Amino acid sequence: MEQNHKSTVVITGASSGVGLYAAKALAKKGWHVVMACRNLEKTQRVANEVGMSSDSYTIMHLDLASLNSVRQFVNTFRESGKSLDALVCNAAVYLPLSKEPMRSEDGYELSVATNHLGHFLLCNLMLEDLQKSSASQARLVILGTVTANPKELGGKIPIPAPPDLGDLKGFEEGFKAPISMINGKKFKSGKAYKDSKLCNVLTMRELHRRYHDSTGIVFSSLYPGCVAETALFRNHYSLFQKIFPLFQKNITGGYVSEELAGERVAAVVADPEYNKSGSYYSWGNRQKEGRKSFEQEVSNEALDDDKAQRLWELSAKLVGIAPEQAAPTAVAGAV
Repeated sequence: MEQNHKSTVVITGASSGVGLYAAKALAKKGWHVVMACRNLEKTQRVANEVGMSSDSYTIMHLDLASLNSVRQFVNTFRESGKSLDALVCNAAVYLPLSKEPMRSEDGYELSVATNHLGHFLLCNLMLEDLQKSSASQARLVILGTVTANPKELGGKIPIPAPPDLGDLKGFEEGFKAPISMINGKKFKSGKAYKDSKLCNVLTMRELHRRYHDSTGIVFSSLYPGCVAETALFRNHYSLFQKIFPLFQKNITGGYVSEELAGERVAAVVADPEYNKSGSYYSWGNRQKEGRKSFEQEVSNEALDDDKAQRLWELSAKLVGIAPEQAAPTAVAGAV
């Protein structure tokens, strides 16, 4: 019976890295964690390896690159009878060496499909569940990255190119082959990742604008620091995977362990001090013992409310929902 009184959080991509250690940290705080992942066997194994007790988590299948899988996950979650008190959009793919775009089963460029469109649909569908939370304050947290914010030191490196959604021409034209970039221009794999993470921040801010006042849900993002040893880099050069952590530890001072990053995510999900909706939290580019978080200013493009609204409308069309689909549910739930 005790599990029924626990707060429940869904974490995407909880089978490795920051997602796994966020799951561990939240379980330690007394939460029940739904680990939403593609590989169920791997997730079970790593949950055991990091010492999570079997009653602290449930594993459910989710492939964010498949819009059908997102819908199936939501149905499975609802059939479980669990309440939802927090949703953490953590999963991401990074394909820096791809010369040609890989495609999702829906025909969209894979990194944008996974990192943005899959999460966009998930957020919209699960607003209803968050609205029903008995917790004093439900939260929806989307992970950001320094590389998508030119206002931060780590985001000033223009390789392969800075994030830039342009006029969203690629989305407007349907985002299927031969289109592979949101701005409709030539494919650049590293930039596609940055663009998808910029979309994450724009989505968080638009969720806040549309739904915070009417639902009370707290929407936020964070950059937990440079997690240089993580499965996110599994598709990079092996030499990069060896040198990058050493560079961050010994040169920049930006290195953050997966465990510390996971604890920071858990804090934004659960701690009272992170109750301000619409905020983007950071611990800075240089790490020191006991480093405190602060509200990080985001890029001018991420602050563009008109672009956020247009991105929302086009994304809704690409994932097959009406732009205002979630609003009537939220209002009805509040009455």
